[in-house]
Amino acid sequence: MIHLQAVNISKSYERHKALTDINIEVAEQSIFGLLGPNGAGKTTLIRIINQISVADQGEILLNGKKLTRDDVVRIGYLPEERGLYKKMKVGEQALYLAQLKGVSKRDAMQKLKQWFIKFEIESWWDKKVEELSKGMAQKIQFITTILHEPKLLIFDEPFSGFDPINANLLKNEILNLRNNGATVIFSTHNMASVEELCDSIALINKSEVILSGNLAEIKNTYKKNIFEISFNGAINAEQLHKYAFIDILEEKPNHNGTYLKLQLKDNSTTNDLITKLLPFGNMASFNEVIPDMNEVFITLVEKTNRQN
Repeated sequence: MIHLQAVNISKSYERHKALTDINIEVAEQSIFGLLGPNGAGKTTLIRIINQISVADQGEILLNGKKLTRDDVVRIGYLPEERGLYKKMKVGEQALYLAQLKGVSKRDAMQKLKQWFIKFEIESWWDKKVEELSKGMAQKIQFITTILHEPKLLIFDEPFSGFDPINANLLKNEILNLRNNGATVIFSTHNMASVEELCDSIALINKSEVILSGNLAEIKNTYKKNIFEISFNGAINAEQLHKYAFIDILEEKPNHNGTYLKLQLKDNSTTNDLITKLLPFGNMASFNEVIPDMNEVFITLVEKTNRQN
C-alpha cells in the first residue's frame, strides 16, 4: 500500500506561479479528490508526482521516502489528454503498453482478455483506435493504466466522454481497486463523482490549497443550521415567527401535510428547535441540510477570487 505526501511543493513557469507551497496528504488505500477550477494547478501537481515535471521547491514522499524515478513503475496514470496511437490496433497497442510497464507478453495477454470480457469489448481487439469513440478509447486507456496493478493510481478527469452507464462502470472499478489495496488520486470537475467516491479532498485555487481534509467533516463544517421538516397534517406556522432564533425559509403543503425549511440562529441547538416544534403536531421527517461539494466548491473559490 502507498501513503503519499506533497510537502511544500512550489512550481513556476516564467512569470506564472503554478503551485505555491502545496501540502497534501493521501492516506493509503483511500480515494483522494484533487479539485479546483481550470488553471488552478492540479495538472501541474499530478505531473510532478509522475516525475514528468520537477518542482522548484519541496518534495513528494511515498511511504515517508522521497519519490524517485524508480517509483514511477508503481504508479498508474490516466492523463486528461489521451495518448493512444490512432493507427495501431487496439489489442496490439494494449499489449505494447502493458509490456512497457514490465508485464510479460503472456501475462498481459491473459489479463487483457479478462478485462476485455469484463468490459464487453472483445470485438474491439482488431479495430484501430481511430475507429473508436472517445468513450471506447478511454476504456482501453483505463485498462492499460491499471493492468500492471500499480499501488498508486492517478486519474485526471476519468469520466470525461462516458455516458452514465459506463461512468458508473468505471466508478465501480475504481472502488474495487481501492478495496483491493490501491491508493487513488483523481482530479475532476464532477462534484457528484466526488461525493460518491472520495474519502478526502484538497481544493486548489490560484496555485494554493484553500481547503483540505476528510470529505464528510468538510461538509459538516460548512452546514448552515438549516433543517427540513415534514408534518402530518396542516399546521399554523405563523406561530413560529414569535421565536427569534428561528427563520422560516420556506413553507408549503406536502402530500397530506406541511413542509417547512427553517434556519436556526443565535447558537441555538437542534434540541431547542425540536422542543418548539413538538406542540405543532406529528413530525413525519426531520432532516438537517448538509451542503454538497458543488456548493462548498463554488462558495470557497468565489470567496478567494474576491480576496485576490
